Amino acid sequence: LRCSCRRWGGLVQTGGFLRLSCAASGRTFSSRNMGWFRQAPGKEREFVAHISADGGSTYYTDSVRGRFTISRDNAKNTVYLQMNNLKPADTAIYYCAQTVLTVTAIHDYEYESFGRGTLVTVSS
Repeated sequence: LRCSCRRWGGLVQTGGFLRLSCAASGRTFSSRNMGWFRQAPGKEREFVAHISADGGSTYYTDSVRGRFTISRDNAKNTVYLQMNNLKPADTAIYYCAQTVLTVTAIHDYEYESFGRGTLVTVSS
């Protein structure tokens, strides 16, 4: 599985929004739970959001719950991250990844095939 991130929205100010997409190759996408992670400058990579293979279950880290929405389109092999009310603390490189686990996974060691990542910068 390979993931490539795209974002829409351009330069973002505090309170703005962006939508990230991750297009995956391979035939296993629709059977895999997916996640989004991020890594801010000088910090370790952290979990952001998780979605089950059928899209029926989602989970978020506390700092983004209520502002971010993870979704997926299995027909397009794509997972999305809609980010609203962005804050400077959301500035990071965002990555998508898949997991073979069938339960909610929030640790990066539980995932594989991290995409190249895309930089999101939120100005104050």
